[in-house]
Amino acid sequence: MADTYTQLVNSGMGRSLAKKLGLPQPAVLRRYQPGQPLVTGPVVVLGNTPGADKLAAELLSWDLDIRRHAVPAEKLGAIILVLDELEHPADLEKPVLAAAGSLRDLRAGGRVITLSRPASEASAPEAAAARQGVDGFLRSLAKELRAGATGNGVVLADGTTATSSSALGALRFFLSGRSAFVDGQFLTVSSEDGSLPADPERPLAGKVAVVTGAARGIGAQIARTLHRDGATLVLVDIPAAGDQLAAVANEVRATALQLDITGADAGQRIIDHAVQRHGRLDIVVHNAGVTRDKLLVNMDQARWNPVININIAAQLRINEALLASEHFRQSPRIVSVASTSGIAGNRGQTNYAASKGGVMGMVRATAPLLAARGGTINAVAPGFIETEMTARIPFAVREVARRLNSLQQGGLPSDVAETIAFLASDAAGGINGEVLRVCGQNLVGA
Repeated sequence: MADTYTQLVNSGMGRSLAKKLGLPQPAVLRRYQPGQPLVTGPVVVLGNTPGADKLAAELLSWDLDIRRHAVPAEKLGAIILVLDELEHPADLEKPVLAAAGSLRDLRAGGRVITLSRPASEASAPEAAAARQGVDGFLRSLAKELRAGATGNGVVLADGTTATSSSALGALRFFLSGRSAFVDGQFLTVSSEDGSLPADPERPLAGKVAVVTGAARGIGAQIARTLHRDGATLVLVDIPAAGDQLAAVANEVRATALQLDITGADAGQRIIDHAVQRHGRLDIVVHNAGVTRDKLLVNMDQARWNPVININIAAQLRINEALLASEHFRQSPRIVSVASTSGIAGNRGQTNYAASKGGVMGMVRATAPLLAARGGTINAVAPGFIETEMTARIPFAVREVARRLNSLQQGGLPSDVAETIAFLASDAAGGINGEVLRVCGQNLVGA
């Protein structure tokens, strides 16, 4: 569904009126288009550590215009702060204030990205304080940015460098238009496992991916995005959605599997279909889900059980089959769709929030099991996304929900799909057990 307000305030008369009345002025976001530059404008890399020097040298090989010091009044595409050797909160002063001096020169749709270390792995209180300070700094800065600019962070687990393949993969994602609706978030890179694609335009070439709930909405867009990125697809949905599923499958040249994912044999049927039709299985995207909203005082078994069974119990059973299969052992990837409702809660969604919170718990606990075979499992937690479902929300409630994030607008299904495509790629091989929110930095439960 179109956000007509955002369209209005980005026109000449509408922009002037919104400014005079002090109304929100959401920007048109810089979203990925094949063939577009990774970043528009110079990228300044701040920091006086060997990691900063090595990163700047690496980024030069990407054909980016790299600066180690900003030139006054030069419009910048991105600011990268390398904070990988913080030992005391006082160490934040120079790089942070250097960034402050360049913020007014950040282009519309620009990026601010930090690279830091986890506080949990610090050996001294002073270092832990400095590292945790990056979290508060970056999340606050992201709320100050304007004109569609975003701020995100890459957290380097000890033993991981700023120029490891996985760190570079996360950095590339945050720099690109693929991360347009990801704001104020951190991704932890916990190993060197990962490799940048030979062709950045087709990072999933040669991979076979399954997408559940693919007949419409976000699931259909996930299918389109994975296909664009080179994957061969198996699309799954219930028999009642067969016509819609067939239409999406024809569009992306996929095979369709009509299947109730709550069935005890669903996992094995998915594996068998993928192997018989395509010879392998590399990626599974758990997107299928339902809502049955009701205040808990009015909740009953008919509303509670389907949500739990479809949204989380089915994923657990399918994952058991995947982990037991000899066909899911070559750097496999699982990406589950969670929700910000599972983080912050939502009135009338105790069942849905429980199921999506369950997805996040499942992801964290399953991560070590996938790591043992060189694989990963991660979750994406969307906030307000423009779908047929959110279009049915009453107008006033919908408008409030759209504006309650730092970007002051709803995301698109493509924003969720782009994030899933990244987490399914080899570039994300060092990211495991993470939950990445695609919510424009939702201001509730942030």
